Amino acid sequence: MPPSGPRAALFLLPSLLLLRAVLAVPLERGAPKEENPATESPSGKLSRELDFVSHHVRTKLDELKRQEVSRLRMLLKAKMDAQQEPNIQLDHLNLLKQFEHLDPQNQHTFEARDLELLIQTATRDLAQYDAAHHEEFKRYEMLKEHERRRYLESLGEEQRKEAERKLEEQQRRHREHPKVNVPGSQAQLKEVWEELDGLDPNRFNPKTFFILHDINSDGVLDEQELEALFTKELEKVYDPKNEDDDMREMEEERLRMREHVMKNVDTNQDRLVTLEEFLASTQRKEFGDTGEGWETVEMHPAYTEEELRRFEEELAAREAELNAKAQRLSQETEALGRSQGRLEAQKRELQQAVLQMEQRKQQQQSHNNPAPGPEGQLKFHPDTDDVPVPAPAGDQKDVDASEKKVPEQTPEAGQHL
Repeated sequence: MPPSGPRAALFLLPSLLLLRAVLAVPLERGAPKEENPATESPSGKLSRELDFVSHHVRTKLDELKRQEVSRLRMLLKAKMDAQQEPNIQLDHLNLLKQFEHLDPQNQHTFEARDLELLIQTATRDLAQYDAAHHEEFKRYEMLKEHERRRYLESLGEEQRKEAERKLEEQQRRHREHPKVNVPGSQAQLKEVWEELDGLDPNRFNPKTFFILHDINSDGVLDEQELEALFTKELEKVYDPKNEDDDMREMEEERLRMREHVMKNVDTNQDRLVTLEEFLASTQRKEFGDTGEGWETVEMHPAYTEEELRRFEEELAAREAELNAKAQRLSQETEALGRSQGRLEAQKRELQQAVLQMEQRKQQQQSHNNPAPGPEGQLKFHPDTDDVPVPAPAGDQKDVDASEKKVPEQTPEAGQHL
């Protein structure tokens, strides 16, 4: 099943980018060939353009196809390498068949069959993208209603009644707008003819209208050119300067209008309106009979009460999961805070120990290297081993007495001769 939501844009890239590259190649027409409209396929008209291009243009298209085939082969190889053992021989031809926007039988030249497949694939991808857009809008509307109900539940009775009254008044003002014409109807096209083109509504001409709004003069009205025709109708309901008007609802309305026109006018469903298809639509009864006008989004709720109930259950489950994760993160944060506190305490202890070691080292250096005196001479501490130790008081008297008893002996003259 193809992806939806934001992934849908990635899903569209291969076919849409290649289609844009192909259509960007200028076509140089040669002599037209005989046509058989009865046997023409839905995308046959565009694919016939290949018959009119020159040689160098066809060469460029062939190069684009070879590049695309090479890109697909690389993707396939990377996918197979991730799923299987290496050195396995791949059958690229069969694997390429899963890509529907190119003819796998011819991997070298770009032919009419490639263009047909490319248009069909891009058309289908764009339809899936529109479906994903509708689904996203539905979820957006359900979320708005869910939040509105929760807000009202949080109010007191009187406040809730006042809030509901204001909401009803806002919805009433939004519904009071001029009649919105059915997209693609005579009334809607004539309004564009008169107010945007500045032409006389009594002289409305469908063919001239088509040519005027074929902005790029490619002979078809594409989706962007069609949506530009609905601006006047949308302005009747939505005002970008009014904060009460939801611009996402306006874009959903634009998409609904375009799909309505494509459904009723684009008979071959190639998402392009040709002049023949446009003129044929102006001949139908519905072109002039529009009844009550166009029913806007607000008249067609995007969801049912059952869908809203399932959506709210999904939100509740997701909210419970997020709360559990938040609680775990809070506990981890507290644990990290405690760990950080312990680390800070250890850091302070280490810093204190280093400071004490530095102080002791400085004291030892100061003791071993005395400071110089006033005149720069070094002061040495006397060695305690050379200093005589005084005797006790009693012993000192004995020493003095013995010194007195010893007579001084002087050598006699000639004693040693």
